[in-house]
Amino acid sequence: MSFIRTLDADISPQELGFTYSHEHIVCRPAYWSERGEDDLLLDDPEKSLLDVMDFKNLGGQTIVDATAVDYGRDVPAVYGIMQRSGVKIVGTAGFNKSFLWDASIKEELRPLIGDYRTYAEWIDASSINELADFVIREVEEGLEGTPFRAGQVKFGTGYNRITPLEEKTLRAVARAHHETKAPVHSHTEVGTMALEQIELLRSEKVDLEFLSLGHMDRNPDPYYYEQIASTGAFLSFDGIAKIKYAPESTRIALILDLVRKGYADQILVSGDTARKTYYKHYDYGPGLEHIVGKWVPRFIDEAGRAGLDGEALIRKFFVDNPARCFAFKR
Repeated sequence: MSFIRTLDADISPQELGFTYSHEHIVCRPAYWSERGEDDLLLDDPEKSLLDVMDFKNLGGQTIVDATAVDYGRDVPAVYGIMQRSGVKIVGTAGFNKSFLWDASIKEELRPLIGDYRTYAEWIDASSINELADFVIREVEEGLEGTPFRAGQVKFGTGYNRITPLEEKTLRAVARAHHETKAPVHSHTEVGTMALEQIELLRSEKVDLEFLSLGHMDRNPDPYYYEQIASTGAFLSFDGIAKIKYAPESTRIALILDLVRKGYADQILVSGDTARKTYYKHYDYGPGLEHIVGKWVPRFIDEAGRAGLDGEALIRKFFVDNPARCFAFKR
């Protein structure tokens, strides 16, 4: 039996529908707040709601909110958006990457994790199994003491390196996955260290078909992608519209190359929309409507020119693949 866990209900994979696999909806990351980086604070639920409604009005049905505990989640606000919009939202337990941990822990978390000053202090002082227990509770009981449960578990690593604390959280997340059967998502910084993450997960005996790897399009390397895809893991191309990293022609060419090699069933597409300047209703950016409204038609056209069925591929990337990737399998 398999199911998808949204914030307030377990649903069948067939109910997921058209899905963005990596977004951020409301978050106030302490690391950025303490440094005055206002662009990285999605702190107005009403504006976030308007963008979610744009997504819904173009046929969007589900958003995976990849905001972990160390990235300033506002779980009640996100649940409110889910209720008001009718868009299903999948929450995330686990951790991000180590440089974000040099930030103050919000007061609401102290009763749950103890009186630590920063996330780094908490992670350093805790055992792998203690961290795993925290993640398990967020999947089985609720995120940050709320009744709204996580539908995936997450870890992250830095640029071209995995620190000892990052390895610790990776192993904790792997153990939480074994206990809960929740799917696993990883943050890769600029698309690096995916193969090293995979080897550590293998040492924890994680079935890599449960794994999705974020930010693959920031490391546009077809040979590297083939090595990753051959393990059975999902590759997340979640930087759509971020032209400063690569033009859309590059992303689409990389995706079509993977399709030709037989890996269409392992591709996810999203926007990782985590700045005010990426949101339409915060600061006039492309917004959550961009992928479904503009990128999808372009991809269908380019796939057709390449002799491929673009509409069938879009269904795979946004419907069929998420339904398998984000499923708990008992």
